Amino acid sequence: MQMLLIHSDYIEYETKKKTKIAEEISDDMKAGRLEEALTAFIAVEKCDEKNPDKTVSETVEQIKNTLEQVKTDKVMVYPYAHLSSSLSAPDVGVSVLKGVAAALEADGFVVKRAPFGWYKAFQISCKGHPLSELSKHICVDESAAPAGDFGSVSALQGGACGSTVQLSEDGDVVSEALKAESAAKSYFKIMDPSGTMYDVGSFDLKNHEKLGKFVNYEVSKNRAVNAPPPHVEFMKKLELADYEPGSDSGNMRYYPKGRLMKSLLENYVVERSVSDFGAMEVETPIMYDMNHPTLKKYLDRFPARQYSIESDKRHMFLRFAACFGQFLMNHDMTISYRNMPLKMIELTRYSFRKEQRGELVGLRRLRAFTMPDMHTLCRDMDEAKEQFFEQYEFCIDVLDNIGIELDDFEIAIRFTKEFYNENKELIEKMVQKVNKPVLVEMWDTRFFYFVLKFEFNFVDTSDKASALSTVQIDVENAERYDITYTDSDGEIKRPTVLHCSPSGAIERCIYGLLEKAAMNSADGKITTLPVWLSPTQIRVIPVSDKHAEAAEKAASALKYRVDYDDRELTLGKKVREAGTEWIPYTVVIGDKEAETGKLTVTIRAESQPNKPFQQEMTIEELNDRIGKEIAGMPYRGLALPKYLSKRAKFV
Repeated sequence: MQMLLIHSDYIEYETKKKTKIAEEISDDMKAGRLEEALTAFIAVEKCDEKNPDKTVSETVEQIKNTLEQVKTDKVMVYPYAHLSSSLSAPDVGVSVLKGVAAALEADGFVVKRAPFGWYKAFQISCKGHPLSELSKHICVDESAAPAGDFGSVSALQGGACGSTVQLSEDGDVVSEALKAESAAKSYFKIMDPSGTMYDVGSFDLKNHEKLGKFVNYEVSKNRAVNAPPPHVEFMKKLELADYEPGSDSGNMRYYPKGRLMKSLLENYVVERSVSDFGAMEVETPIMYDMNHPTLKKYLDRFPARQYSIESDKRHMFLRFAACFGQFLMNHDMTISYRNMPLKMIELTRYSFRKEQRGELVGLRRLRAFTMPDMHTLCRDMDEAKEQFFEQYEFCIDVLDNIGIELDDFEIAIRFTKEFYNENKELIEKMVQKVNKPVLVEMWDTRFFYFVLKFEFNFVDTSDKASALSTVQIDVENAERYDITYTDSDGEIKRPTVLHCSPSGAIERCIYGLLEKAAMNSADGKITTLPVWLSPTQIRVIPVSDKHAEAAEKAASALKYRVDYDDRELTLGKKVREAGTEWIPYTVVIGDKEAETGKLTVTIRAESQPNKPFQQEMTIEELNDRIGKEIAGMPYRGLALPKYLSKRAKFV
């Protein structure tokens, strides 16, 4: 038996149509609802046919144990054939399900059972705490796998890969990779720059506070958020982004200043990948056929919680990465060894993953996100390893220029035992490069398509970790998509593929910058954004109306994103508001400035809370200073009207 247990706010179903194996039911079974319940999705398997009674008793015990853990006495027993490809005979399935429901009811639990063999529409709201999703495998046939709890259905955190369960009204694919992940065994270790590996419990984390928090996050797998992190307040207060009540959870609205920041980040990552790293920019569709033979296989190896839609009687899904679009393109290309390594990048606005509701928060975890997705075709594993390390260094530099430095994130390196034994030098070289201990995870066997991956994980003020940059060595998909190239000897060969997101999701970069600002504030430092990303780079404020002409002249001569506070407010209020908006350079024009032509500039990055740092400089000096700060980075003009009196409030 395969069983998926979901602790839910509610579960409700409605029968739609009988199948050939449908049981006869009374009217009261045609629809049902339970609130604050444990839903047991059950697939009765062939191995359960030898001893159905024992299967029932084992199943009831597993459900009762979970009921005690999640503190509820209500159970929905729900037949769900999609959990297994080795189903029992229908009569055995009905018998076991009825037996489970009857036994639980006899023990005093409130039980509802959804009918067997009917097409049903259902809705479920998962609570999202650490025990709210559990997968269990029960088999009393001694020749089969032993009964036991394979653990929480969890997510591998990464820019390009995730793992979880998807449920939809008409039944979705349950990933084989998910089942393999549940059963596979992995080991967490700490590796220091000398290459020495330590058990997590034996490594002294006293001087590595963030790493300790990251390790705890990974081992505990507690993804739920109990309180809004500070970046949520900042994103609203700065009028960057907000929740959109008219959409699905995890789909955000972005105000002009937030859209400006996103655009600059998007342009930066793509331009760096194209100009400095030789990638070709492409674009692919956002929806694909669930039953496309190649994609159907890939969904089992790249599991993610998918959005599915119906279109012209076809079952489609919204992409959760750009992989399949680029791989289908690679399949149709004519590629020579001279083209290798061949890199393509796409900025997916958007990728979609139906993340668990309890884990959605602000810009940290979304259901619709913008992902720079680069893939590299390499001639062989040796070239793939060279490219992997180059992209590792590239990702460090990309984040550093965004404003997220090496000290701001922790590194996870994940690999199979076989790959590590054959490539220890590469792993050790990666740790030496960052010169700090990292978390490593080693699997006994490979159950995803990759043999090696890394992620850079930002640890926020809530002690939650979020993956930013990632690269993976993929050893499956060239064959799955029939991607080939002609080698120098004329032979047709398959490349090794790298998956890379140089920055991770663009929204997470903004989240990381805002959370970093919150940490600085807690340490008594001023809150700032990098100047190249600041929606307003210079604000000009006249002391009074008589200084308006001089202030207008200065604002016109200053370059970059300059706005002008012409509102009928006191000078003090205008200056304070410039501070609450984190304006990097605030220029106040009074008598002295109007007379001398020199500016009195408040420089936010050099100020302290309640202690502004001011410097006198010419217009040319201020222009030069900002020009050097933003050199090499993308630039766009103001996203809002120059005059503050013309601006509407978004929040």
